[in-house]
Amino acid sequence: MIGILGGTFDPIHFGHLRPALEITEQLSLEEMRFIPSAKPPHRWQPVASAEDRLAMVKLAIQSYDKFALDDREYHREGASYTIDTLKSIRTEIGDDKPLCMIVGMDAFQSFTSWKDWQQIFDLTHLVVSARPGYQLEKNEEDWVERRLKSNVKELHKKPAGMIFFCEVTQLDISATNIRNHVVKGNSCSYLSPEKVCNYIRKHKLYINLKDN
Repeated sequence: MIGILGGTFDPIHFGHLRPALEITEQLSLEEMRFIPSAKPPHRWQPVASAEDRLAMVKLAIQSYDKFALDDREYHREGASYTIDTLKSIRTEIGDDKPLCMIVGMDAFQSFTSWKDWQQIFDLTHLVVSARPGYQLEKNEEDWVERRLKSNVKELHKKPAGMIFFCEVTQLDISATNIRNHVVKGNSCSYLSPEKVCNYIRKHKLYINLKDN
């Protein structure tokens, strides 16, 4: 089974990397692909260029052999819609291989606002990165309850269509916080891999921002 984790990664940090590692291990993934969004469809746009964000992800994941950089959104014209990315991946890996897309709780709660969200389940499982001890509310939507699975093995049996909540270590780190550290002339060490911090310093990323 292949996992995919999308995001702006502006910059990538341990709040992305630690949960990705734990999900890779818990789900016995053969690969976790990091897919930087080149042109997010929402109004807020990344600060760093797509080229810089790709470079930072590449540096961040190079020490773990099951992590891989997928730059397909960088090479595609127009907004980076998830449904288009998933269709592209399916064309590459075929219809039978299990695929799971990793989302955080905030993204999951707004999932029904995504473009063609119902069709997404034809292409992938949905794995929700959840805090330890998280419990589903009794009034969860029907579309969640119909697809919800509690056993990882179920995800390996079918290529798509299921929802799984995966408990991971939640680190209180955000890209906004890192950018603010840089603006103030402070170090981002121990918030992001040192190679990423060195890249930010070398290329003078974020230094001209106002506090955000």
